[in-house]
Amino acid sequence: MAEADEMIRQYGFVLPPFAYWTPDEFKAKREVARNVINARCGWDITDYGDGRFDEMGLFLFTLRNGRLTDLQRGGGMCYAEKLLISRQDQLSPMHTHVIKAEDIINRGGATLVIELYGSDDAGNFAEDRGGTVYCDGLQREFAPGEKLKLAPGESVTLMPGDWHAFWGEGGDVLIGEVSTVNDDETDNIFRAPIGRFAEVEEDEVPTHLLVSDYSKWLG
Repeated sequence: MAEADEMIRQYGFVLPPFAYWTPDEFKAKREVARNVINARCGWDITDYGDGRFDEMGLFLFTLRNGRLTDLQRGGGMCYAEKLLISRQDQLSPMHTHVIKAEDIINRGGATLVIELYGSDDAGNFAEDRGGTVYCDGLQREFAPGEKLKLAPGESVTLMPGDWHAFWGEGGDVLIGEVSTVNDDETDNIFRAPIGRFAEVEEDEVPTHLLVSDYSKWLG
């Protein structure tokens, strides 16, 4: 968390005040913070349940997140925003989304590599299919397994059914994600049988709560 916060500040971003609450402060303010809790905004660090964070993992901080009910009725808070950090050669494994469309933006650091595949008619991973994406708003066709490389300032728009994996090349990368409403519990479809959240064995009181801690600590 400390390293992530330092990198985020290095590139001109500052996290919202609730990012720095202690667990006791969060408990005391949980009623006024009910929207933050229900939307699962906050710290999120995962090894995808595999225990190899340096090789396969991701740092995320959800800054804001809309309401699925608004998205379903077609009006209201239908958007979400995150900051992510992908370390050098740290894989975020192949996955897609059923609902979420997302802009993935290299906010600073090294090169962001995104490996892309298309899907079959049922939305399943298709090793022999490419597709169409938009890079900085410009249409681009991709071949199956093509590795798209984004320099700082560059972005790609991924739609539901676009299968993707990504990592930092040549160093760590600060990533922005702007998307439709985000549901990390049900709308991450991984190609391999892995989990979205890490199992954390606490050996001391947390400095700050992860979104996966909310149900245990805040009710």
